Amino acid sequence: MPDESTYQRLSTAITAGEKDKLAAAIEAALKGGMTPTDIIEKGMSPGMKDVGEKFSRYEIYLPEMMLAAEAWENAMKILEPKLLETGTERQKAGRVVLGTVKGDVHSIGKNIVGAMMKMSGFEVFDLGIDVAASAFVTKAEETGADIIAASALMSTTMPQQKSIIEHLEARGARGKYRVLIGGGSTSQEWADSIGADGYGRTAGDAAALALKAVAKK
Repeated sequence: MPDESTYQRLSTAITAGEKDKLAAAIEAALKGGMTPTDIIEKGMSPGMKDVGEKFSRYEIYLPEMMLAAEAWENAMKILEPKLLETGTERQKAGRVVLGTVKGDVHSIGKNIVGAMMKMSGFEVFDLGIDVAASAFVTKAEETGADIIAASALMSTTMPQQKSIIEHLEARGARGKYRVLIGGGSTSQEWADSIGADGYGRTAGDAAALALKAVAKK
């Protein structure tokens, strides 16, 4: 049976964004008989939650956040084949189509949201920047997504978020997806006015909203 110090080493490595230490802790845990699922759920996930909370409280900033995300991604490359070997697969929280809307080339906020959603168990299809409203909808239909998440940093590109909802309505598909929006110029009032299902001020907010959205769905 793994002791609490094993879980703590995994959690601490994620929080510190130390991918080499995390990889070493994972290998030691596997050799000690810990299952890949326990490594993720009892070791790494608490560290991820801590990262998200610290980021939302401005106790850590973008560089620390991205290091933690990189450590998580590297760890999953080690663990996913192990999950398949044992005949188990980590249950996905849901599928998210993510992107920055047409006319907007800002990517940092979107990338952080994507990292947080992946760490929360979502399969994320990142369309990148300058994405047409129709492309969000097409990708959601192709992938069987649960959520469409659209970022708009500039006030001039905010109407593109509304266009996503209009495209869904035109295709008779509005009820199939939860539409979440965010970005520097957006607000809860804007989300309400366009009929979006949620507004995230921070990356942590976005991940929490996504989890609530799939729970309701």
